[in-house]
Amino acid sequence: MFCASFALAQTQPNTFWVEGQYYYGTILRHNKDIAHLVQRHPTGLVLSYNQPTDGSKRWHQEFGYPDYGISLVTQFSGNPTLGDNYGLYGHLNFYVLNRKLRMRIGQGIAYNTNPFDLETNFKNNAYGSHFLSTTYLQFSAARIRLWKEWGVQLGVGLLHYSNGNFKAPNSSTNALIFHAAVDYHKSSDTFQRKDSIYEPYSEPIHFNAVLRGGINQSDYVGLGSHPFWVVSAYADKRVSYKSSLQLGADLFVAYFLKEEIEYLSRSGLNPRLTGDEDYKRVGIFAGHELHFDALSVVSQFGYYLYYPYDFEGRTYIRAGLKYRFARNLFGVITLKSHGAKVEGVEFGIGFRM
Repeated sequence: MFCASFALAQTQPNTFWVEGQYYYGTILRHNKDIAHLVQRHPTGLVLSYNQPTDGSKRWHQEFGYPDYGISLVTQFSGNPTLGDNYGLYGHLNFYVLNRKLRMRIGQGIAYNTNPFDLETNFKNNAYGSHFLSTTYLQFSAARIRLWKEWGVQLGVGLLHYSNGNFKAPNSSTNALIFHAAVDYHKSSDTFQRKDSIYEPYSEPIHFNAVLRGGINQSDYVGLGSHPFWVVSAYADKRVSYKSSLQLGADLFVAYFLKEEIEYLSRSGLNPRLTGDEDYKRVGIFAGHELHFDALSVVSQFGYYLYYPYDFEGRTYIRAGLKYRFARNLFGVITLKSHGAKVEGVEFGIGFRM
């Protein structure tokens, strides 16, 4: 959603294109717990509005004049237990091979029609809530203006839904999809992209401090929602206009783990626990930041050095968006996971020195 709000502020008048897609797919068995939900092939529609970049900003040229826009995505699962999904996304389109191959990445929020309910829909362990975080990735072969303003596209993609462990259960779904699309391009007769020559760009090492927080639940239904906090410190080095490298450490304070440890020790479900185990963790990470002017995409890989309670393994992944409000102040929305298992959505504020 950061992506959509940032991009649409740069509207180029009388230059846009719209697209309608139909897709057919299969839900991947990334988790054995959702095997009973994989019954039929999902189908759906993708309707999108796209705005070409014109080269007026450096990132337009650095990334080969991508498009930005918004898209509406539906997923009809064909399974009443799983329900259907309706999503709103901000997306970016990137091109190679003279714009004949396209990659699209979209991030947004979706609504599920039939989430988990202990009494009426206890089999839906994929979605624990109506509202879901959702991402889609597509690779397409494109023929722009195959006939006048009309073009066609064929491709393959991945469509992901998860509620970020805001509410259990949250096994999530990933669908491999194959799509066909028709698009209509409306361009101003005077529309021309600008080309400029820029000097190589780099910055010295900077130090950053970030406070993140959110709410999540244990996978054990009924333990309630609890806050978590993450304190991070890291150094970053901007090596080019597009890229920065990061190295740092995290302190995780997650109260859902405190409740889970207490529950498992008292119930006897894990006899190795005493109930006195520490629920805090400390990790180190290496990361990369991909810059689009004030907006950037963050990806990090971490390893727990302090790990008193075994929860989903010692490695973790963080990915998300960062937006620079001022020279030294930024906000972040990131998703932390252990492989395909999401732990939580993190909302944070940071300071760069």
